[in-house]
Amino acid sequence: METTAARRGSPRALWPDVRSIIMLGLNYGQHLEDDPLAILARRDRGAISVYARAEDYHDIIKPRLKAVARWLIAQAGGDAKVFVDTAAVMEKPLAAAAGLGWQGKHTNLVSRQFGSWLFLGTIFTTLELPADAPETDHCGSCRACLDVCPTAAFPSPYRLDARRCISYLTIEHKGPIARELRSAIGNRIFGCDDCLAVCPWNKFAQAGRESKLAAREELTVPRLADLARLDDAAFRKMFSKSPVKRTGRNRFVRNVLIAIGNSGDASLVPQAIQLLDDPSALVRGAAVWALSRLMPAERFAALARDRRPRESEPLVATEWTAALGPAAA
Repeated sequence: METTAARRGSPRALWPDVRSIIMLGLNYGQHLEDDPLAILARRDRGAISVYARAEDYHDIIKPRLKAVARWLIAQAGGDAKVFVDTAAVMEKPLAAAAGLGWQGKHTNLVSRQFGSWLFLGTIFTTLELPADAPETDHCGSCRACLDVCPTAAFPSPYRLDARRCISYLTIEHKGPIARELRSAIGNRIFGCDDCLAVCPWNKFAQAGRESKLAAREELTVPRLADLARLDDAAFRKMFSKSPVKRTGRNRFVRNVLIAIGNSGDASLVPQAIQLLDDPSALVRGAAVWALSRLMPAERFAALARDRRPRESEPLVATEWTAALGPAAA
């Protein structure tokens, strides 16, 4: 774990007594031979972001931050508070100001030692600590992270349009994902590593040594057919202690159905048809889209004649109309 201090723009709104900010980074890099983008070619499998294939990093980092904070107070007095995505803390610019790395053109932190694979944590303290020197930008003329983005989420270097970011869409976005972006999502069902994985600085990265951050086998290349069958209880069991759990079963299965629609695999049609009866309108709507992509037009039209009249939820009705085309409006 790397530790450094910064006193740049203390967020008084969060804690009026704060005098210094300590930024910490925990490496979660995988072995160099493990290409995080290789699964994108396996269309019958779901791609889960590297950071979410292991235990929830919040549960790993927060106790360590508290231990550092207790040690600091014992040594020097004062008071401290810790944060791991638990408040409106601008972790990335603070980490750059503290010298842990720099914000690359993809807006994420890049370290010369660890590449793109760092979790960040924050300690606010009432102590006056000397500030470390900020890291300088080492992106140069490279555009790898910008050019690889499937949804063109970077309008310019160092700017991210979250409305097009697959990580945002598959994790935070609560409603249906915009139809024009669904094809580009491919089989990414939770997060996206593309802009991180292609960064040339990763050639200097080291594999993380924290065993709790090692990928769980069942989350590395999960079958879409199996994931489509998850009800709420099975979802909670499978993703216990995983960051995936926070997105909820319905949004997750929505993502799985988009991946199924992009798979080109007609053997997945039965799973999607079954989800037309799901209690969640979000899931039913995604099932309509997936089936419109996998079924021959005549068969899909016959399915629509049978199922569409039963649907009273406007969200799902809109999906049927869009899938059938203007003639069905």
